[in-house]
Amino acid sequence: MAINARCLVLACGNTLRSDDGVGPNLAAWAEERFCREPEVRVISRQQWTPELAEEIAGADSVLFVDASASNPPGRVRLIPVSSRVDSAAAPATHHLKPSELLGVTRSLYGSIKSHAMLLTVGVGSTELGETFSAPVAAAIPRARGILEKAVLRFLER
Repeated sequence: MAINARCLVLACGNTLRSDDGVGPNLAAWAEERFCREPEVRVISRQQWTPELAEEIAGADSVLFVDASASNPPGRVRLIPVSSRVDSAAAPATHHLKPSELLGVTRSLYGSIKSHAMLLTVGVGSTELGETFSAPVAAAIPRARGILEKAVLRFLER
C-alpha cells in the first residue's frame, strides 16, 4: 500500500548513462533536502512503470523529474502535466511518460491529479559513464532551485 504524501517527487533515469542520471541525482538531493518533511515522498527508478500509479494515487501532487533529449543540453524546464488516456492503445508495460502514468492512475484508482509538473534537464550525452556533461553539471544548481520551489508550492496548497 502506498504511503500518502502531499507531494510525491518521482524521478527516473539511468545513472550509468551519463546525463540520463540527472533525475536520480536530483531525487537524491531532494530526499536529503526534504528529509524532515513527512509530507514529501521521493522515489527514483530507472523507468516509470504502471506500478507507480498506486504511489501517485496516494499523493496530492506529483513532480516528475527526468532528463530530456528534446531540450538543448543543460536547459531546465518545468511544465504542467495532464493525464492522457488513450483507449485505442494500451500503455507500454515497462516505461510510461508522465501523462500516460497519470492516465493509468486515473483509470485504476479514479484519481485525477490537478497538480502535476514535469521538471526536465536537457542532456548532452547518454554514453556509458557516471559523470555529467559540462552543460548538465552547470544546470544542476538551477534544477535544484526549481525543484525546491515547486515542492514548496505544492506543500502550500
